[in-house]
Amino acid sequence: MPEGDTVFRAAREQNRALAGQILTASDFRVPRFATADLSGETVHEVVARGKHLLHRIGDYTLHTHLKMEGIWRVYRHGEKWQRPARQARVILSTADLQSVGFALGITELIRRDDEDATVGYLGPDLLGPDWDAAVAEQNLRADAARPAFVAVLDQRNLAGLGNVYANELLFLRGIDPHRPMGEVDGLPGLIDLAHRLITVNRDRQERVTTGDMRPGRRTWVYGRRGRPCLRCGTRIRQGELGADELTERVVYWCPRCQT
Repeated sequence: MPEGDTVFRAAREQNRALAGQILTASDFRVPRFATADLSGETVHEVVARGKHLLHRIGDYTLHTHLKMEGIWRVYRHGEKWQRPARQARVILSTADLQSVGFALGITELIRRDDEDATVGYLGPDLLGPDWDAAVAEQNLRADAARPAFVAVLDQRNLAGLGNVYANELLFLRGIDPHRPMGEVDGLPGLIDLAHRLITVNRDRQERVTTGDMRPGRRTWVYGRRGRPCLRCGTRIRQGELGADELTERVVYWCPRCQT
């Protein structure tokens, strides 16, 4: 599941391949930008902002979001793609390679000057140069009425955490995901753990929160409904929780360890 660490790695790979290169062609396979042509433009850099990717090209920014199934891949010309061509949403070509965005949840081309209007609402990025634990704490404290799970997932509070991290983080801090954020003690410790957890995983292909790489033991509660808690043996519960019905996400917790 793409979360901040996945997007961080994608941005790093894209930047290594494209930064400083001149595009020989571009192909936008979304109706709104089907006629856009960036050929001849220089790719200045590719950066992550929370769970968003920003390809800064000439005077434009290609803003994409992986959502659940999106992925960016770099290929040499003539190399076989790992996904069907029908899933391609963007193809950026240079003299030596093609960078292809598959199954992207968001694809839009904006002016560089409009970048802040597009992603400026995001809270401090856990893996970005703007990371500020004090601001993240202030944001979460202001979100006192909503369940902790919902507040931690809200990208306006802090950017980069997805469903896996939200579930795992609350388990590790012993917090019932339904508990109002305002009743959560030790908020600085929660934020510090979030930063350390996602940082240690940003260079791994397999996300691990337990320290155990064995299959079935890489997470404490996420994806473990009905299985025994790795700490106390109590059966892990599963439910749905969100700000509203349209944003509900799957939540996992141990009823004994998280109070």
